[in-house]
Amino acid sequence: MAVQAKLTELIEGIASGCLPEEEVARIAREAAEAYADAGQFLRDNPDVNYDDDFPIPLGEWVVVGNLPDTVLFQADRYADLWTQIQASFGPQVPLVLKAKDLNKADALTALRRIQVQLSALYPEKGGYVLVDFSVPLDDELQAVLVYACELPRVLELSAELGIHAVPAYEAAKAAAAAAED
Repeated sequence: MAVQAKLTELIEGIASGCLPEEEVARIAREAAEAYADAGQFLRDNPDVNYDDDFPIPLGEWVVVGNLPDTVLFQADRYADLWTQIQASFGPQVPLVLKAKDLNKADALTALRRIQVQLSALYPEKGGYVLVDFSVPLDDELQAVLVYACELPRVLELSAELGIHAVPAYEAAKAAAAAAED
């Protein structure tokens, strides 16, 4: 499968219907061009603010930089991350968990509470999974929501493209267990 096709499928998987088809196609096309020839992409797009010191390739940076804040959530604290996630659903989706419930929680507890709430949404898709996505550049936390039924494919595509993607709660649980050993 060509890189652009993989990128298209990945973006569709993490956008959960929040991006129009033409926007998904544009991001995938530009990212594929950036992966294919970073130098040429930068020459063709002089307004792109990419630095060779960034810890991710230009193609990945194009994907991350083009995802709207209804798809890519970035924050330094879990309470702020949850506020963004709540806002992305809008008032029509009643969420029991409140940001203040996360203020004093440790990372593992906060992630567990967030994941429990997300798992209850859209049961026909198995709920959502909070996925750490790519490498945060300016914030401590950077994540997307993926339907549970689409998670294996999103993780597979991410791995094939070299983009870090891991279920946030599972990763935090594993890290906590490793720290105890």
